Amino acid sequence: MSGGGAGQASGAGASSGPTSVRLDVWLWSARLMPTRSAATASCRGGHVRRNGEPVKAAQRISVGDELRVRSPGREKIVVVTKILTKRVGAPIAREAYEDHSPEPVPQLVAAPPRRERGTGRPTKRERRQFERLRGRDHHPWSEDGR
Repeated sequence: MSGGGAGQASGAGASSGPTSVRLDVWLWSARLMPTRSAATASCRGGHVRRNGEPVKAAQRISVGDELRVRSPGREKIVVVTKILTKRVGAPIAREAYEDHSPEPVPQLVAAPPRRERGTGRPTKRERRQFERLRGRDHHPWSEDGR
């Protein structure tokens, strides 16, 4: 079974190639997802939207569709410019979409509290102070969260 049809011969998305492709295949081919399974799971989890609407992995996308792909701490907004059916190199994959994502907001990271070497394990009081510094100070058993 070597060879293939016209759709398979133009895997990089030539003009005579297909006009639409499954969403999970395109996300994987354009290198927005590491695996096709991850692309399917993202669609199933509601992390991918096409033109503002949640989509399933098997739905077909075409040139001009706007995709919003949410990942931890970031949302990537891309417009499809080329249909890909096979995974391609990163430089070619970047040509398959226009990135309209906003710049990530730099987060202020506080320096972790340092303990002097040899002071031993922190006490319960010190642990609670560290948690407050890190923003993890919610305690469900108290009214004021302390």
